[in-house]
Amino acid sequence: MNNISRRTFLKFATGAISAPHALPSWPKTAEVPTLLDHVLLGCNDLDRGIAFVEEHTRVRAAFGGVHPGRGTQNALLSLGERRYLEIIAPDPKQAGVEQYSVITKLAEPRLIGWAAHRDDLGPFAEQLRKQGIEFEGPQAGSRQRPDGKVLRWRALRLKDDHGGLLPFFIEWSKDSVHPSVDAPKGCTLTHFEAITPETEDLLHAISLVQLDLYVAKLDHPFLRASISSPKGQFLISS
Repeated sequence: MNNISRRTFLKFATGAISAPHALPSWPKTAEVPTLLDHVLLGCNDLDRGIAFVEEHTRVRAAFGGVHPGRGTQNALLSLGERRYLEIIAPDPKQAGVEQYSVITKLAEPRLIGWAAHRDDLGPFAEQLRKQGIEFEGPQAGSRQRPDGKVLRWRALRLKDDHGGLLPFFIEWSKDSVHPSVDAPKGCTLTHFEAITPETEDLLHAISLVQLDLYVAKLDHPFLRASISSPKGQFLISS
């Protein structure tokens, strides 16, 4: 496997848009993208997804709530400071899954994507527009927690996310508590990478949106994450 480090990535970051504002509280963890906000583990049944994660980590994710109009519900588990795992599954009380419809067909839980944090989503969108990079949003989203509190955010999605290897971008409302704060703890994201046969194309794409992301070369594309847990290393992939 041909691994391409962040240092190599930086050599490709020419002509990129300006970097996000400094985030002194954002964690800098080796082998994890600096602005990674959360990773999404898709499954066809939420209870099954929660049990799957608990079996491999000894930590039980907590129910987070439902996404009205999108057909999904989730459970959350902290992956350290400002990062979390979102287990996402169909909500049987909604008519159908409007987003992440792939989860209805999954035989086993698997990684279906990730989100990167921005605290300047409006200016970021304008910069993308000037670069000629197509996207959808920023679009408002919300979810009511079991305790009645409402979390609010805005999300921006790239039209070309390289088959799911690139993230969507999220800006949390200033009055919303980040899910990592009170989600069950005990796990830490220790490695996150994208694998693709087209490494230079992907490196160029991530440079345009100012991400640092480990990239490895194999003959088919997928995402891979490693989580340190009370039971040891927990590996998930797409």
